[in-house]
Amino acid sequence: MTKAIPNILLIYTGGTIGMIKDPETGALRAFDFDNLLVRIPELKLLECNIETTSFDEPIDSSNMKPEYWVEIAEVIEEHYHAFDGFVVLHGSDTMSYTASALSFMLEHLAKPVVFTGSQLPIGDLRTDAKENLITSIQVTALQHYNKPVIKEVCLYFEYKLYRANRTTKINAEHFEAFASLNYPDLAESGVHLKVNHEYLFKPNARKELLVHKTLDSNIALVKLFPGISEALLRSIFSTEGLKGVVLETYGAGNCSTEDWFVALLKDTIIKGVHIVNVTQCSGGSVMMGQYETSEKLKRIGLISGKDITTEAAICKLMYLLGQNVSPNLFKTIYQTALRGELT
Repeated sequence: MTKAIPNILLIYTGGTIGMIKDPETGALRAFDFDNLLVRIPELKLLECNIETTSFDEPIDSSNMKPEYWVEIAEVIEEHYHAFDGFVVLHGSDTMSYTASALSFMLEHLAKPVVFTGSQLPIGDLRTDAKENLITSIQVTALQHYNKPVIKEVCLYFEYKLYRANRTTKINAEHFEAFASLNYPDLAESGVHLKVNHEYLFKPNARKELLVHKTLDSNIALVKLFPGISEALLRSIFSTEGLKGVVLETYGAGNCSTEDWFVALLKDTIIKGVHIVNVTQCSGGSVMMGQYETSEKLKRIGLISGKDITTEAAICKLMYLLGQNVSPNLFKTIYQTALRGELT
């Protein structure tokens, strides 16, 4: 069998990785990705064809929102059959949110979509951008019998490839900015590129890509803390148009057993608002009913987020609300792994 040269599309949305310093002012400005091979000549050594496309206006990741997620999904949809894989350059601050959202939006994805970025600009002497970009493209171009090895949305940063919807940003300073605390790395870059094949997502290859573009952001994220007031929670849960809440509880899904608190959650669920229980801990899982302090939550119908990250929990809630899933099925579907986001 003749080995085909993979075609990779690089999508620049914004972020530090695409910035260079103006030599006169020292200010950071967006980098012209049409000149990518001039800036990083090492890319010519990769066994793949690279094309680039950019957002008209680069988006700082702090300004990222669902409308831009749809734009990224549409670029992939438009070029899906012309390319063997996609590398998305994105600011690191909200990368886990965007990458998690795309994992749900791209149903039956059978090609790699790898998100990456950097802590330092591409033109900086000590930049991590080059290694992150080069290895992300290399990972995306991996093929076995002319078929992609990776068939899911991933995030690559500082020598490690993660399942995107399992990641969270853990450090604002170190190059090792991300972690996947509840799921093993998909690949590690060292002297050799080691792929952990047993952990890769295996989609149904016979099904066509289905791109979901309707996301409902009428949701809230509530982090419990000792002494949180009834008035505050009532104001949040009575927000007009609220459809879902991600509730960050303590430990394995525990919270206050005070009557007003449990009654408020119960009344909110009766009104048709979906409440997802996730842990505040960086790693570990919600296990409702293990302790008395979570038994009542289980009884009144909270959805268990199990070991899902807060980022993926939010994106999955937006996605399922956008699908108009019937109330009877919503809890069951949410508690089921759709893209490997929970164990």
